[in-house]
Amino acid sequence: MRIWAKEWQNSHLLRDLTIEDTSDETRTHKVFHAIDEICEKFDLQHPIWLDSTIRDFQRHARCRFGRDAFTEEVPFDYLEIQVLEEDH
Repeated sequence: MRIWAKEWQNSHLLRDLTIEDTSDETRTHKVFHAIDEICEKFDLQHPIWLDSTIRDFQRHARCRFGRDAFTEEVPFDYLEIQVLEEDH
């Protein structure tokens, strides 16, 4: 699985990161491991998965974590994660 994380501010991409996980873990575990790595590399706290975020990710394999998903102030409008490639 490959996941692409992007920080956006005023419709501009600030930075991005691609995480690849070739383990035999479940899809959910791979997503959570990717979030762990993204937060570590971007020096962020973990975002809160709101019900709407979960639904978006389940339906579209992508979602956005807005400022309301973080308990600390963040220097961007939203963090987007997107699955680029799934294991088969």
